[in-house]
Amino acid sequence: MNTPALPAPSLPAYDRSRLTPGIVHIGLGNFHRAHMAVYLDDLFALGEGHDWAILGAGVRAGDARMREALMAQDCLSTVIELDPRGKSARRIGAMTGFIEVQPDNAALIAAMTDPAIRIVSLTVTEGGYFINPATGQFDPTAAEIAADAANPAAPGTAFGAILAALKARRAAGTPPFTVMSCDNLPGNGHVTRAAVAGLARLSDPALADWVDATVAFPNGMVDRITPATGPREREMAASFGLVADPVPVTCEPFRQWVLEDNFPAGRPPLEKVGVTFTPHVHAYEAMKIRILNGGHATIAYPGGLLDIEYVHEAMAHPLILGLLDKVEREEIIPTVAPVPDTDLGAYYDLIVGRFSNPEVADTERRLCLDGSNRQPKFIVPPLRDVLAMGRVPEGLALVSALWCRYCYGESESGREIAPNDPNWDVLQPLARRARQEPLAWLDLRDVYGETADHPAFRTAFKAALESLWSRGVAETLRAYIG
Repeated sequence: MNTPALPAPSLPAYDRSRLTPGIVHIGLGNFHRAHMAVYLDDLFALGEGHDWAILGAGVRAGDARMREALMAQDCLSTVIELDPRGKSARRIGAMTGFIEVQPDNAALIAAMTDPAIRIVSLTVTEGGYFINPATGQFDPTAAEIAADAANPAAPGTAFGAILAALKARRAAGTPPFTVMSCDNLPGNGHVTRAAVAGLARLSDPALADWVDATVAFPNGMVDRITPATGPREREMAASFGLVADPVPVTCEPFRQWVLEDNFPAGRPPLEKVGVTFTPHVHAYEAMKIRILNGGHATIAYPGGLLDIEYVHEAMAHPLILGLLDKVEREEIIPTVAPVPDTDLGAYYDLIVGRFSNPEVADTERRLCLDGSNRQPKFIVPPLRDVLAMGRVPEGLALVSALWCRYCYGESESGREIAPNDPNWDVLQPLARRARQEPLAWLDLRDVYGETADHPAFRTAFKAALESLWSRGVAETLRAYIG
């Protein structure tokens, strides 16, 4: 890849020496640095909110590597915006430090105990909240949670560290910070409260009651397509003159953030840089999770099975685009409740444009990742709603069958599909059994719950999977699109 030299990235338009931390953020992955950190960078450039800078933090081994990379460049992050009309880069200066990553999280707990910290935010991925997929509820039996409950003074999880800091603040008479999830989960504030209070209840029920009564957990919806960083992204950063940056971030031009205004300890005035504060976050998040994330799941597996590498290439495939269009318009969008000041059809058209952006070069493999966690969040709920309407969810059943076929571990060309799910050791043998016994796949009760027993879904799923094996992906899609 020979990328021509591009203009040097813009630097922060404010004096970083005047920033003071007001936020600890746990999980300094690409999404955070292309989303929340960018909003704060914009705010600081207006001369506003300089006491709301970010202290980075992490609780995993990979976080220590990110800390080393960012500390070496004064905690500046390179964000490259992939606009088809022309790429641009900027250096985001909203983070002023990165707390040492330790097994017992002592430094993190101490930082969160500081009264200047009024928000603790986190991006720990959709799968990082210890949710039982079958019930959708916090799982107190998870091994890491049980370990924190047994040793609350030296916790290993983000939630254990948050709880330890809240307990220390309560003892010192310091008001609690607000806990703000920035992960892509329905009701992410409720989910985070369940994790923190649920962990407390295992060892200190009085502390759990105090958390429930006192600590704010605002719900929020976040959105920006942010590919993983690899050689392409590093070479792109080098084309802007940033040869030494090992962790640049690339992202699409679009971004959105919708938040409940529930910050008793105060918050930065993010409405000045485009954040929407509303009591109707649930409506926005249902729209996004179903139409965008459900759309990603719809195009992921046919692309993976047809050896398509990039998302924009999948969108250029008429059968995959036809599948997406029919599933969205006939089965997903009809299950989405009205959203304030939003036309759902226009929102879907926007999604199609975003998926089709060739500059993003998002990969089908990334979209296929972790289906056992994403299917129950993005596909099964609208499928369940279609069944409740008295209709047969042929399209969503096909999407689920495509996931099963993908987990067989072999594309249509015979190419091996490398493990791409934390539960691959369970999924692949079941997918291989389902080639002869299609309904065996629906034994994944953690994914499908009682929906697995619905006769209309069982019939539609069986027919779809049998067609994928007997006729192939292309002919099955062609027949569905009709």
